[in-house]
Amino acid sequence: MKQRLLDRLKAIGETVRIEPFLFQGSVHENLVLDLPGQEEQGRELVIVGAHYDSAPDCPGADDNGSALAVLLEIGRTLAPLCRRHDLRLVAFDLEETDFRGSRHHAAECAWARRPVRLMVSLEMLGYCSHEPGSQRYPGKLGALLPEQGDFIGLLCNLRGIRSTFTLAGQLRSAHARTFALPTGIKGEWVPASCRSDHVPFWELGFPAVLVTDTGNLRNPHYHLPSDRPDTLDYAFLEKVSRGLASGIGRLIGAPRKPETQREIVHPTK
Repeated sequence: MKQRLLDRLKAIGETVRIEPFLFQGSVHENLVLDLPGQEEQGRELVIVGAHYDSAPDCPGADDNGSALAVLLEIGRTLAPLCRRHDLRLVAFDLEETDFRGSRHHAAECAWARRPVRLMVSLEMLGYCSHEPGSQRYPGKLGALLPEQGDFIGLLCNLRGIRSTFTLAGQLRSAHARTFALPTGIKGEWVPASCRSDHVPFWELGFPAVLVTDTGNLRNPHYHLPSDRPDTLDYAFLEKVSRGLASGIGRLIGAPRKPETQREIVHPTK
């Protein structure tokens, strides 16, 4: 899986680097592709990340192969375009183990003092259900949001609100039903939002957003052997991919809309 993902990132841009980190005496690796912007001064960084590990005995089609497919499609769509700002694609390891890969990368960003416009964490993007009652919520959110699990959720911290609403607008333009929700400074308003690779960025004060189909609140195959490619809605995934590519293109200052996307190819196929 990792080698296949590395090859696909290299096909987007040759400047892929392996970012090693140590955890419990073993070396693990994030895969990083930097696509620099054109501005001489004042460039900001947009980070788009998705984890490539999965739960034990789980094929990981939605968690997190669907997000990796979107990550690659965003790269393929935006890499050929001129950009004002820097775009970084990251495949994180050990998300399932206290976000260890993204913790390492967020600490590296803090040490480098890079101005980050937004960190976008892609987490489970391909499961959709139009059945009434298919969507669950923590707390009282169900009184405000729909009972059908046919939308994408954007959960951002306060510093990421403006950029998150840019993404939400482009997702809606791609006909992907979308709801954006601020969660406080570090997710304290919605504790259930603190469950993916955006969390270390929130903790260090970076603007960041979780983009998700809501995972176990919708998908009955979460962390099970049944999380397989045939459970995903690829038409839904294509809309999400197209909307995110367009939204991220706006954040990095791409001068024109991305091309109409090709058929999504799942990275595990």
